[in-house]
Amino acid sequence: MSARPRPGRSVAPDVLRSSTISTDRAARPRTALHLLTGRAPAPPSAGSLLHAAGVSSAMLLLLVSAGALLHRPALIPPLAASAALIHGSPTMPLAQPRSVVGGHLVAAATGYAVLTVLGGSMWAAALAGGLALAVMMVTRTPHSPGAATAVIVVLQAPRPVPFLLTLAAATVLLVLAGTATSRARRTAPCYPAYWW
Repeated sequence: MSARPRPGRSVAPDVLRSSTISTDRAARPRTALHLLTGRAPAPPSAGSLLHAAGVSSAMLLLLVSAGALLHRPALIPPLAASAALIHGSPTMPLAQPRSVVGGHLVAAATGYAVLTVLGGSMWAAALAGGLALAVMMVTRTPHSPGAATAVIVVLQAPRPVPFLLTLAAATVLLVLAGTATSRARRTAPCYPAYWW
């Protein structure tokens, strides 16, 4: 009886070992570099790397300037994460305008709700971060940096109207910068993949 499998059938591992198909790990060359890189994506080109780092840095410097003028420097960490998604992984659903703008605003609203009910403690901030992720999933605006926005709201208790206006303006600015820079580089992935 032949040890070769028929197409469309699963074969037990012992049958594969006895067949002419080699599954021996020693037969495949393994280098230290291969073990370190694993199944990670290929490294970016120099142009992509400079583009992502340069545009993200420029946008964040602009946002830091605006944050210093408006006394809102705490928004920088979640916005930095948003900029990294927009410029580093522009085709991901987390980086699309609906998720960036909507995710931050929905998360901020969740933070204000938790702040109103539980007050501003570390425990409430942790709960706000988790609840913000759930609310973003329900509203189809998944954006993980938004969880940090909810935490900031609970811990710092900023006045809602100025904070939300600043947050909305900053996220729209990030999206517009991502759109403009993706159009400027011909080899860059088109951003956004969808608006809403």
